[in-house]
Amino acid sequence: MKCLVALAALAVATVSHAQTVWKLATGYRAESFHTRNLQQFAADVERASQGELRIEIHPNNSLFKLAEISQAVQQGRAQAGETIMTNLVGEMPIAGADAVPFVARTYADARRLWDLQRPLIENHLAQRGLKALYAVPWPPQGLFSTEPVKSSADFKGKRMRTYNPATVRIAELLGATPLDVPMVEVNQALSSGRLDSMITSALTGVENQVWGQIHFYYSVNAWFPKNIVLVNQKAYDALPVAVRQQVAQAAVEAERRGWTMSESTAQESVAELQRKGIKVDRPTAELDTELKRLGERFSREWVHSVGNEANSIFIPYYFQR
Repeated sequence: MKCLVALAALAVATVSHAQTVWKLATGYRAESFHTRNLQQFAADVERASQGELRIEIHPNNSLFKLAEISQAVQQGRAQAGETIMTNLVGEMPIAGADAVPFVARTYADARRLWDLQRPLIENHLAQRGLKALYAVPWPPQGLFSTEPVKSSADFKGKRMRTYNPATVRIAELLGATPLDVPMVEVNQALSSGRLDSMITSALTGVENQVWGQIHFYYSVNAWFPKNIVLVNQKAYDALPVAVRQQVAQAAVEAERRGWTMSESTAQESVAELQRKGIKVDRPTAELDTELKRLGERFSREWVHSVGNEANSIFIPYYFQR
């Protein structure tokens, strides 16, 4: 009997010792569709590996702040993490491709752009001891306005909310006055008459309840910013081959599921704006043409600033449809 108890204890200790635990840091709320997708990814991995790998999700900047996550994973302070792609631009400018305005105007466009961008991202990450698991876009960036917009002429003399160099450049090219306003202060700026328009996603508009002063939303689909899930390459390589394959397969499924969740979230958010009294419309043919020309201009400027590597994205993107 004592022998059986000892063997059982040894078996439990062996299973406990065999289990690997990863910490995965993200800067987004637990309620975010991105985080819910991460939770499903972790559950899929644990189930497929029969508990051999467990991934703990740490949302809402609780482990590391969003801007620190990629470096923390690179240094091994967390085995994995999720960050927005533009946070990688300082080290790898090619990561900014998905944030070039008015280039990807549909989810299909965004998917094709990611397919072209991914090999370059993976190469840069590999040089830093990182591996990309998957990437999922946020809903597209739309145009909110207090007044109707039919063409770029309607922006003249108006104040547009900006929050990074790209949005400042958009405002300038449209003839609007850039106004740096944090999202938490947008409603106050709107109610005081300091702000006339802004480019952000319908989801952000819903989360910040911008109805009241904002009366119009145009689905201009300015860009599709993506979140990317990274893993420390040494941590990944330390897994048994079978578990690595299970992680890779779960990542493929998470990317597919995440893109579907993003599109559903976008549609639900636009519907909620309509329910709250905001008039939702597509851009006029004139405005759409003007925005397309802006996209071509932005992409040329971006390629010039990034260098030859950028051509391997935008040359096939524009000419090999």
